[in-house]
Amino acid sequence: MDKQDGRSAGEPGAVRLRLDDPWYDTLAPGWGEARDTAETAGEGPRTPAASSWAQPRSATHGEIYLAVQRSGAFQEVRRRYRRFVVPATAAFLAWYLAYVGAAVAAPGLMARPVAGALNVAMLAGLGQFATTFLLTWAYARHARLRRDRVALDIRWETQELTGGNTR
Repeated sequence: MDKQDGRSAGEPGAVRLRLDDPWYDTLAPGWGEARDTAETAGEGPRTPAASSWAQPRSATHGEIYLAVQRSGAFQEVRRRYRRFVVPATAAFLAWYLAYVGAAVAAPGLMARPVAGALNVAMLAGLGQFATTFLLTWAYARHARLRRDRVALDIRWETQELTGGNTR
């Protein structure tokens, strides 16, 4: 990403900063070259050979994204996501509803003092916060260990296939 301070790039004193962004790297070999250099040499359009969903360069973005969505790697990322999120959401929702239900159905139990002014309801409420932070940590860890690397590979392949354009 280039940033400028309002002056044109050629003006003296113009600030031009390139941030270290993996998406800013140069194009992969064969991409971004003049179309006629590769195609007139008889090679045809270039596509990544390692990709299991490789589409011809003339494929539309919609076709590329549908092919990615049908790929085994993408399905595995979604399966790993669902395997964590569905049970975690169900467990947290059950815990929250138990807390609210106990507050409504058993006010005497919730008002029982534990230590000084601290009662069962306050401990359960603090437990809700603790559970939220614990689930956030567990989700981030699960994503980092089980999904991020494959998802990044899919993203790179998709960027190569679409030429880095979003449309």
